[in-house]
Amino acid sequence: MNTDKILAESIAKDYAPKDNSKIVALKKLDNRAKLPATIFTYSFGIVSALVFGTGMCLAMQVIGSGILGMVLGIIVGAIGLIGCGVNYPIYKRLLEKGKSKYAYEIVELAREIAEQ
Repeated sequence: MNTDKILAESIAKDYAPKDNSKIVALKKLDNRAKLPATIFTYSFGIVSALVFGTGMCLAMQVIGSGILGMVLGIIVGAIGLIGCGVNYPIYKRLLEKGKSKYAYEIVELAREIAEQ
C-alpha cells in the first residue's frame, strides 16, 4: 500500500472544486450547529481568565494594597476560577442544543448524499 499516494489524493481532494452542493450544504449546517457554542466558549473563557488574573494581581498586591485589596483579589480570583471551571459544561450543553436543533436536517441531507 502506497501511503504517499493516499496522502496525495486526500490533500488533492481538499483542494478540488466541490461540484456537489449537498456536501457544501451539509458542512454549512454542521458549522451553523457548532459555531455559537464555540464563539461563546472562547469569549467566556477569555473573560474568565482575565478576571482570574485580575484577582491574582489584587491578591498578590501587584495592583492595590492593604488587606482589603487582598480579600477583594481572592473573591475576584475565585469568581474567575469558577467561570473557567463551568466553561466546558456550558459548552457541552450549548453544543448539544445546537446539534439537536439541526439534527433532522443534517441526517436527512447525509442520507441523500449516502444514497447517491
